[in-house]
Amino acid sequence: MNRENALKVLTEHTRSDSLIKHAVAVEAAMKAYAQKYGEEHEKWGIAGLLHDFDYEIYPQMDRHAFEGYRILKERGFPEEIAHAILAHSDFTGAKRETLMEKTLYAVDELAGFIIAVALVRPSKSLAEVDAPAVRRKMKDKAFARAVNRDEIVRGAQELGIDLDQHIAFVIQALQRIAPDLGLAGKID
Repeated sequence: MNRENALKVLTEHTRSDSLIKHAVAVEAAMKAYAQKYGEEHEKWGIAGLLHDFDYEIYPQMDRHAFEGYRILKERGFPEEIAHAILAHSDFTGAKRETLMEKTLYAVDELAGFIIAVALVRPSKSLAEVDAPAVRRKMKDKAFARAVNRDEIVRGAQELGIDLDQHIAFVIQALQRIAPDLGLAGKID
């Protein structure tokens, strides 16, 4: 189990560039939190990278994550990674008990939302995104309406972190990989 193998699983099941970038963003946030908590950053990163790998082939809520869990188990991925992926959203009903599971839940929707905020900036740059800007956009229900704001709030609560601090931490993690996400800004 390493990033190279996880990336092969991701790209085998996922063709969408935006979904791959989302996976890389969640991976970066997971690695940053693993470092903060003194956990295994490679393992946490793999959970982030693979959390939605089955979404394109199983977008239905009664299959997404459940099929991903099954596929990962069949391929010999550790239970802790497979279960974190199963528990990364409320719709599965899987309990989040470990710090890795809670963190994956906390960063998934937020990473997507932060990227959406950067994409509406004139420069399309993560450098221009901060926690207050994200909080303002969270109040606009028409903006990125597919993002579950309740999960963003609940994720920070489950981690026991102030929401603004959590948002700022994830922004910093994403800023480190902004070029990989195509969000380093426009060059005029």
